[in-house]
Amino acid sequence: MKTRRFFLAASLFLAVAALIAVAPARAAQPITLGCPLSTAFLYGWAAERGFKLAVEEINAAGGVAVGGEKRPFKVEVIDTRDLEPGVPVSEALLAVEKLILDKKADFILGGPVRSEAALAAMPLLSKHKKVSILTTGVLTPKYHAMVAEQYDKFKYCFRIHGEAKNLVGEIMANFAQLKEKHGFNNLFIMAQDVSHARGAADTIKTVAADKGWNITGLEIYPTGATDFSMGLLKAKNAKTDIINIWMDMPESAILLKQWFDMKVPALPFGSTLAAAEQPGFWKATDGKGEFTLCNVVNAGNAPSNATAWTMKFYDAYAKRWGVEPEGLGSSSSYMAVYTLKEAIERAGSLDSDKVVAALEATDIMGVYGRLRFDPKSHQVIPANEAKEGAVGSILQWQAGKRVVVYPKSIAMGEIQLPPWMRK
Repeated sequence: MKTRRFFLAASLFLAVAALIAVAPARAAQPITLGCPLSTAFLYGWAAERGFKLAVEEINAAGGVAVGGEKRPFKVEVIDTRDLEPGVPVSEALLAVEKLILDKKADFILGGPVRSEAALAAMPLLSKHKKVSILTTGVLTPKYHAMVAEQYDKFKYCFRIHGEAKNLVGEIMANFAQLKEKHGFNNLFIMAQDVSHARGAADTIKTVAADKGWNITGLEIYPTGATDFSMGLLKAKNAKTDIINIWMDMPESAILLKQWFDMKVPALPFGSTLAAAEQPGFWKATDGKGEFTLCNVVNAGNAPSNATAWTMKFYDAYAKRWGVEPEGLGSSSSYMAVYTLKEAIERAGSLDSDKVVAALEATDIMGVYGRLRFDPKSHQVIPANEAKEGAVGSILQWQAGKRVVVYPKSIAMGEIQLPPWMRK
């Protein structure tokens, strides 16, 4: 009887052991990246694609090492609609709150995309102690200024792409070269009626005037405007040499078609010009956008050899999405995921304060150069050389291609003038 019971117990033990042996291992809890993005617009969908490409690569390589465990990233995107005309800031805030409370996001990456909405979201991120990395759209210098002024309150907020003040510096460097080479001196400014664009336009006006430029006009257009002919006519009549454009709305493509048709003898130079950033701009303007310049903010959003990683990312993005990196938000969103991964692993934790400290100590080489954050303002540190910091990228449309013309360290060509401007 005892022998029988012994064999029965042994059989049960072996059966349980066998079940345990073949049972699948417990799946690691994913690290959720909440991404509030205006998905119907370039700066939204390009960011989403950048995030997903990086997450797919990282997860395929094993995930993120946290406390001795490898955990995958998971992307949760909610459409903030904050780039759409007439949509209130409150809608973007609701999207951020839903990501935090309903989707249980561990981190917030991406947006909100509109400057006004991103600024309004800062207290919400502080309230929930959610580390956030802005990667697209938001260019206002006020964002990192608020972190520096109220560090204890806003220390969870970072930005990994360039901002308006730095863009102004890059634009003025190009203006100086054009003045020296071609004798340009007259500047006309066109801006969209949004916070970063209005502020940057005013700054350009002041800085350029101080440097001896003759400001021939400043026109502000509401989001969604579709006719720019009167402003272009003013620029033409004022014998303008350069039209500086600050617009992230897709309708800006119409501006360039009108510029071409009117043969305005002024070089269109977009500081922010979303339509011209995209590979489809040539087709959208029937080639009338040739000679247009635009600032895509960071390298990798147009082809160059900024770092060993630049074209590797560029080709991977094109292969994954069937289109070349499309502009602001592409390379910066991709790098934000890798930067966060590296910070989490150094912190050994998802604890917000520990990750903040790790991000402040970040020093890695990425797609658009050396990535470090200012420890007081949490703005990525810019530079004209990739070995020194985050490198910008200004391109010009030439013969149907986006050619990087600035900075010199990564330039693939030089600025050309349309035939009706050549002396």
